[in-house]
Amino acid sequence: MFDALKTKNEIVEFIRDYYQKNHLKGAVLGISGGKDSGVVAGLMSEALGKENVVGLTLPCHSKSKDAEDAKLVADKFGFELINIDLTSTFDAFHTEIEKLGTYSEEELKNSDINLKPRLRMSTAYYMAALLSAVKGGTYIVPGTSNACELYVGYFTKGGDSVFDIAPIYSLTVEEVIKVGEVLGVPEKVLYKTPDDGLSGLSDEDKLGVKYKDIASVIRKDRQLDQEIFEKIEKLHRSSLHKFNIPKFEIKE
Repeated sequence: MFDALKTKNEIVEFIRDYYQKNHLKGAVLGISGGKDSGVVAGLMSEALGKENVVGLTLPCHSKSKDAEDAKLVADKFGFELINIDLTSTFDAFHTEIEKLGTYSEEELKNSDINLKPRLRMSTAYYMAALLSAVKGGTYIVPGTSNACELYVGYFTKGGDSVFDIAPIYSLTVEEVIKVGEVLGVPEKVLYKTPDDGLSGLSDEDKLGVKYKDIASVIRKDRQLDQEIFEKIEKLHRSSLHKFNIPKFEIKE
């Protein structure tokens, strides 16, 4: 049986211990308005103190309600929330790409979707370095991916796959929600249908599988229909390149 309070306390201790051992000060993370970033923000705030956590809203042709939900999280946990609009940065990049030739919307779709989290992660690290200089202590960037997303490779290589500490790395979606309930993450954020805020589709629509089924594969807690199981395993296998970078080594 999953004990959400015990897990929450263990994660908070894990964060504090890492910060103390490495002489770190604070955290900078993107607040998307979804449950994962909301839970991580709550964990970091409890572990470090709200004064040492900075949240970023990073709109890029985004829905305004995401920023509204991000503010609910910041108001709940009391950390500073900074808005940096990346729309013009994205558009400037697009303008340069258009000089290379004419591409259809379909041809650009995947590149555009993945550019946004890459711009956002670059901004998070920029702000972490800036705050480290201004506040006289090292700020790092926490990851907000959960175990289900990671298992099927539902993240952007060079985007949300880049982080310095991963508080919910081993939690399934359901477990993240349970920890969020203990933390008091606003219900509107915690229970809303997860989506990437980029494609207009829910996570499960994009993946073609349910998070509860991915969790069952990870935890081995129930038998799945063979077709669903094979689909999840195919997603897992096809994303392994995101974790393992081949390195040539000269043989002595």
